[in-house]
Amino acid sequence: MFNSKKPTVLLLGRWQPWHEGHSALFERAVSKTGQVVIQVRDVKDSSGGDDQDDNPFSFKEISEDISNKLEKLGYRINEDFIIQFVPNITNITYGRGVGYKIEKESFNSDIESISATKIRKNLRDEGKID
Repeated sequence: MFNSKKPTVLLLGRWQPWHEGHSALFERAVSKTGQVVIQVRDVKDSSGGDDQDDNPFSFKEISEDISNKLEKLGYRINEDFIIQFVPNITNITYGRGVGYKIEKESFNSDIESISATKIRKNLRDEGKID
C-alpha cells in the first residue's frame, strides 16, 4: 500500500505521451525511496508553457498509459506509485531548505534523445491522434 508518511519522490510533467525516457526517470526515482507520486499537469489542448503547445492527451489517457507501461515493468499502482491530476503548473518556487531536494537527472544519449514531440508526430502520421 502506498504510504503517504514514507519519503517519496515527486515527478511532475505533461507526459504527452509517457515514453521510455520517462520510464527510465521513474525507475531512477523509485530506487531512491521505493515510491513515487506522478503528477500530470492539466494541459490538454492548451499551452504548457514556452514551446509546449502540443498537448493532445487527456488526464485519463495519460494515466492509463502510465499505469499500463509501468505495470509491464513490474510496478504496481497504489503501491509503488500513484498518479495525481494537478493544475497547469509552470513555475516551482521555494524559500529556504525545508527538507527536500530538487534534482536534475542525466541519462545516456539513447534516453536523452527520446522526444515526445517526435512520438506525437509519428502518432499523427499513423492516424492514431489528431
